[in-house]
Amino acid sequence: MLNFAPVESSVPCRVGLIASRRIGGAVVRNRVRRRLREIVRRHQHDLRNGFWIVLVAKRDAVNASYHELEHEVLRLARRASILL
Repeated sequence: MLNFAPVESSVPCRVGLIASRRIGGAVVRNRVRRRLREIVRRHQHDLRNGFWIVLVAKRDAVNASYHELEHEVLRLARRASILL
């Protein structure tokens, strides 16, 4: 799930990652967060400035491959019109 809020300044976007205990233990949550962090790092220059973005990992993210997660994050960013 992707949530975002516009910020009045034109600073680069800030991203927060949330992985609750419902998706699994600490190892599983950290693996999902590391994957999401890498996806954001690779595409940070494609995101519009002036937004705070929150990515909430759902239970399906545990079984998804890196490329499936990347495709979903980019799809959600395009849909929210925050992807250049």
